[in-house]
Amino acid sequence: MHSFQTVPDIRIASGGTHDLAALITGLSTNMRVALVTDKGVRGLGLLDPAITSLEKAGYDVLIYDSVIADPPEEIIAEATKHITDFGAGLIIGFGGGSSLDTAKVVAHLCASDQPLSELYGVGLARGPKLPLMLIPTTAGTGSEVTNVAILTTGKTEKQGIVANALYADRVLLDASLTLGLPKMITAATGIDAMVHAIEAYTSLPQKNPLSDTLALSALAKLQGAIERVCTDGSDVEARNDMLIGFMLAGQAFSNAPCAAVHALAYPLGGFFHVPHGLANALVVVEVMQYNLPKAEKYYAEIARHLSLGDTGTDLINEMQRIKKATGAPMTLSEVDIPVDAIPMMAEDALTKTRLLINNPREMTLEAATRIYESIA
Repeated sequence: MHSFQTVPDIRIASGGTHDLAALITGLSTNMRVALVTDKGVRGLGLLDPAITSLEKAGYDVLIYDSVIADPPEEIIAEATKHITDFGAGLIIGFGGGSSLDTAKVVAHLCASDQPLSELYGVGLARGPKLPLMLIPTTAGTGSEVTNVAILTTGKTEKQGIVANALYADRVLLDASLTLGLPKMITAATGIDAMVHAIEAYTSLPQKNPLSDTLALSALAKLQGAIERVCTDGSDVEARNDMLIGFMLAGQAFSNAPCAAVHALAYPLGGFFHVPHGLANALVVVEVMQYNLPKAEKYYAEIARHLSLGDTGTDLINEMQRIKKATGAPMTLSEVDIPVDAIPMMAEDALTKTRLLINNPREMTLEAATRIYESIA
């Protein structure tokens, strides 16, 4: 038996944040709305049209803008307290994956009596949540349509909360919010989304006809748009294709979870604060090469769908070509990770069993070490 779930309401409207009050109709339980974001997004002025729209419609607006990359538990606790004290009837996550993940967890904590410590793992977050809307700005993570949130516990450990209670009630895809993204962020998040789709397609325990269809559709959108937006960041049509590709990939991997690329990327973020998209871009080709003996059939199917050729190697070569064409980093040294950190990172990657159980080929400590060494 296969099962598939996703968010119930997705709106696609370039410039839609200028009319946000109309787009939240029927969601909020009162006239108090909490926006969860980071200082970078707020400083760019991306929130301003949304705030203006809400305030003109009579909403009281709380802005929590202290989210940081790989949000630690202290941020979650602080945001939960502020939003609970404010009495919000709706939480809107606005920004990159970290802001969206924070909003998802906080929406649950504000309405549930479960402590955060009990949520880590699969299916452990249960019960009610505050109404939740998500609006991605940097894109790439697909967080707006997933039931996953990644938090930092302790100093460096990253853990996931995976539960249907984290699905948003409504999503807005507004391509105009992504027009100012720098080339490197655009490239990294685009490759990240392609990784989501590829790993969903090879997620052997839970891949299903719907996740496969979404993954292939996502890859077609992303492959066709990523170099266009890296060449011309103001190409609204390509930006919109990227947003839709990110969303489709997110729906795919939310149902057929990610695997070893993500497991090996997490230590780069946890120990060295490499942004998630860059971390995935760094290791994707080498992990795919490692997986090839077991994933040839699936990689070849993707290659044929994208008119790249008939073999898995054709897909791997295309991912390497896209990395070069978009200027994505190729080595650990480019993101200031020293060679002597490799044993530590390899050991940490092997603890990501939630991800590694989905990989088409069993990952070993020796293999993880070799992969890191090959891109040192």
